[in-house]
Amino acid sequence: MLALASLIFAAAPLLQAQQSKSDWLTPAEKSDYRTTPDYAETMAYLQRVASAAPNTVQIEKFGETGEGRDLDIVIASKDSVFDPSAIHAAHRPVVLVQNSIHAGEMDGKDSCLALLRDMVITKTQQHLLDDAVFVFIPIYNADGHEQRSKYNRINQNGPEEMGWRANGTNLNLNRDYLKADAPETRAFLKMFHEWLPDFFVDDHVTDGADYQYDVTFTIDDGPNIYGPTARWIDDTVTPYLTKSVDDSGHLASPTYITLIDDTDPAKGLAFNDNPPRFSTGYMILENRPGMLVELHMLKDYKTRVTGNYEILRALMEVVNRDAAKLIQLNADADADASRLGAHPLSNVQFPLSVAWNGQTTPFLFRGYKYTRQLSEVSGAMWISYSHEPWDVSLPLASGFKVAASTVPPAAYIIPRQWTHVIDVLSAHQVQMQRTTAEWSGQVETYHCNGMQWQGPPFEGRHPLFPGEGGGQPGKFGSCEFVTKTMTYPAGSVVVPLNQRLSKVVIEWLEPQGPDSAVAWGFFDPSFEQKEYGEAYVLEKLSREMMEKDPKLKAEFERKIENDPPFAANPSERLEFFYEHSPWYAANHVGDYPVGRLTKLDGLPLEK
Repeated sequence: MLALASLIFAAAPLLQAQQSKSDWLTPAEKSDYRTTPDYAETMAYLQRVASAAPNTVQIEKFGETGEGRDLDIVIASKDSVFDPSAIHAAHRPVVLVQNSIHAGEMDGKDSCLALLRDMVITKTQQHLLDDAVFVFIPIYNADGHEQRSKYNRINQNGPEEMGWRANGTNLNLNRDYLKADAPETRAFLKMFHEWLPDFFVDDHVTDGADYQYDVTFTIDDGPNIYGPTARWIDDTVTPYLTKSVDDSGHLASPTYITLIDDTDPAKGLAFNDNPPRFSTGYMILENRPGMLVELHMLKDYKTRVTGNYEILRALMEVVNRDAAKLIQLNADADADASRLGAHPLSNVQFPLSVAWNGQTTPFLFRGYKYTRQLSEVSGAMWISYSHEPWDVSLPLASGFKVAASTVPPAAYIIPRQWTHVIDVLSAHQVQMQRTTAEWSGQVETYHCNGMQWQGPPFEGRHPLFPGEGGGQPGKFGSCEFVTKTMTYPAGSVVVPLNQRLSKVVIEWLEPQGPDSAVAWGFFDPSFEQKEYGEAYVLEKLSREMMEKDPKLKAEFERKIENDPPFAANPSERLEFFYEHSPWYAANHVGDYPVGRLTKLDGLPLEK
């Protein structure tokens, strides 16, 4: 009898854990992953967890969507410590996971519900909170999340209904990080700087090719990443995540799979650029490692959610193990960024954008065999995948080069009237000062020309780069570096670069940046001509100019001879002379109003 009692007592913890798991099934688990919970059901489950584990879980509102829904973060931290300042003071690393930014891709939400439960209720993953703090946004694009339909994602295998890609004003929040147009983005930036996490994750579901992997991920490690951080990512984080996910029964790819040719996988894998319009691209400017997780859309929902669970679990293990190292890497990266304002720097180039340098690396690609044939429907090559494994070494476009760069100034000065440009920097909580009086002085700046704006809108704007969706693409043109004397009114904004967020400032204010204020159209009025010459005035002016300047006359005649469309256009012929006159120069078309300062001495700045 005593032996039986001992056996029952020994089995009690196991029975209790099993009972606890069944009592705490997530909504997705209860439906056997046929469905995903809506906003109300998701928050109800999280409130239930928080009530059951008040010493380890807290839910905090950090903003509202455009339609008025609450934006929340969920904090899992031991010993009732939920204040970010106290957590950082205790040298405990913070992992921030963002879910449902594309609300049809909600896999991360359901995996985070399960992982949270296992951290604080069943406690099978309790060790993940030994040193680290787990913070996640369950539903970032909450308005899009509630636009549920079974037709929202044609490429995706489940669940039965899913949310919409864009927010309530049809903006893609994962194109908004630097320009910060959406209220969700503004709320995120404020929350991010309150928490200043040590590692960031953005959970997604991919589009694209078919292959064996159910989990793909990428962590930026290029020349725009702080060197020691990039080495830690390459040598430690990526190998551990890949092996750990594979050991769990899933199959992980440590690169985001993009084919060079969507109709012919044998050509290899393309280079992936990550400008700061994207969440993980923006993390580069914040000096923090950021991981993009892409679950494979054609795998069933259970496989995707549990795969997402495993890579988050593995990351938390790495962060706990390397807690002190990660915190120090981030501190050193912040200090490195704050030194960008030291001027002059001897030949130090800041990389505004990176591109492929032509180098490839052999990559063992685990794909599926396929056939190619000419389609009678589209008239193009049509690829049809089997589910027979195809394991093959393919070239991966892996080498980086700096595509655009600049030598940072000591600071920038922005005329006070460019309020929308300044407002974006304020949203990013960049440190700025105002001038107390009008100031004139020599600055470095740019004169830009050859700009072509995109025809159809892209994220609510007509940018100077090719957006997504076809139509007339944008084209940047060129910006010539010039030094001249400029006058700035009192109340103009001076932005020094001796600060942690110096990279945000540079990417926003250097015109050639891929997501700069110029590229997104915030300075479009600078490219508008406001005064014109009447034909009868220009007829007289053109004759006077040719009489005084034989070289100009010769140039005009050559253009008539070599440019038939110009020769056939009376307005353009007269405009030629207007554009060569001081009256046109007074329009300042293409003059960039932001100045680059090599020093702050003599500026009338507020105390």
